[in-house]
Amino acid sequence: MRDPQDLYQLLDTEAIHYQRFDHPAVFTCAEASTLAPIPGSLASKNLFLKAGKTGRYLLLCLPASARLDLKALGELLAIKNLGFASAERLQATLGLTPGAVSLLAVVNDSAGLVDVIIDEAVTQHDTVLCHPLVNTSTLAINTGDLLRFLDSSHHPARVMQLPCLPA
Repeated sequence: MRDPQDLYQLLDTEAIHYQRFDHPAVFTCAEASTLAPIPGSLASKNLFLKAGKTGRYLLLCLPASARLDLKALGELLAIKNLGFASAERLQATLGLTPGAVSLLAVVNDSAGLVDVIIDEAVTQHDTVLCHPLVNTSTLAINTGDLLRFLDSSHHPARVMQLPCLPA
């Protein structure tokens, strides 16, 4: 599913409620923060990582202001050589381009290669902002609905405190 319209139809079928905001393309959290469509919603960033030589990937979601300690995460998860996946791997695995990384993209992981990890700080907010497979729209989705969507997409989220660097 690479078409946002198909994703909207799936969200509607799954009774996942969202508010949609269309905007010019954004490529960074800083650019996205200027949009701020819903006060009180958590602006998050999503990172697509390659889990060493395992052939698996991690899709992480954490607050946009957080700075992930990649080395500490690798140690915590016992994954050697944890690092950012290439744009080519992102496209091949989730059908996305850089700047559009989103938890919703797990619908494109038909091979089941992606594990989802969400920082517990994200789950403490009522609403999370997500791109719908493109970086020209943002959806505000209830956190509980988002977790339910991940479960129904066979990508249940592991919620944990991600190691972050001091601000």
